[in-house]
Amino acid sequence: MRILVLGGTGYLGRHVAERLRALPGAHLLAAGRDGAAEFGADLARDRPERLAETLAAAAPDAVVNCAGATGGDAVTLAETNARGPAVLCAALRAAAPTARLVHLGSAAEYGPGTPGEPVAESSPACPVTPYGATKLAGTLAVTSAALDAVVLRVGNPVGPGAPPASLPGRLAALLGPAARDPDAVLRLGDLSAHRDFVDVRDVARAVESAVTAPAPLPPVLNIGGGQALPVRRVAHGLARLAGFRGRLEEGAGGAAGSARSAAVSWQCSDISAAADALGWRPVHSLDDSLAALWAATLERVP
Repeated sequence: MRILVLGGTGYLGRHVAERLRALPGAHLLAAGRDGAAEFGADLARDRPERLAETLAAAAPDAVVNCAGATGGDAVTLAETNARGPAVLCAALRAAAPTARLVHLGSAAEYGPGTPGEPVAESSPACPVTPYGATKLAGTLAVTSAALDAVVLRVGNPVGPGAPPASLPGRLAALLGPAARDPDAVLRLGDLSAHRDFVDVRDVARAVESAVTAPAPLPPVLNIGGGQALPVRRVAHGLARLAGFRGRLEEGAGGAAGSARSAAVSWQCSDISAAADALGWRPVHSLDDSLAALWAATLERVP
């Protein structure tokens, strides 16, 4: 099976590529703006005709789109998260119409949740940030493309290699140099929200299942931990793992907030459809994810 991965150098993409590379009988192909990729592709800039030429040369049996922007202005988000999937679908229809497309969406497409009520794929999507809105536009481009395609709506990913742009990655980076200083004070943002955290390795497993599952698949599947946990647990869990001897100060003026999750105080995904369609369930707890994140952080410390 020839599997073309777009965005394979990003946080989710690296784990997805590693997982798919170990799949028996798989031949992994990389496409992206990175000069090291076998096939050049820029979803934010390429015309559909040029991308179709790339797909024809790659001749994939499946395409996994991990490319996406989590930060930047509205134009950057729209180019990558909305235009990108639309161009990809147009190119697939022209050059590889039978290839399966697995596209990574986001739980941010749903917007604020109601405490105690996990949100299912059939629930209305009401994003409240440019990030969520552009990811929803990308999802609509995929689900309306008349392709063999599935969108995996991913919750809050956590685990080894979490980038500084994410709350867990930022906290791990802050705790590294301050861990043994008893006078250290880390001023964090509001940590009262509840999020559905999912280990990045479980996300990679879900992608593998979506690539190999028999057709047809539901158009959208939630991929999350299946429970809403306090963001505060991430901060205190990492602090314990780091042996942090200082003080954590939480407040609205701190630095741990995320523009992607503004105005969303509670979020949890119903993941039962993924269990039915893919036989997938998360196997890593939040504690597992934080331990792996901290171990990877220590490996980078000189």
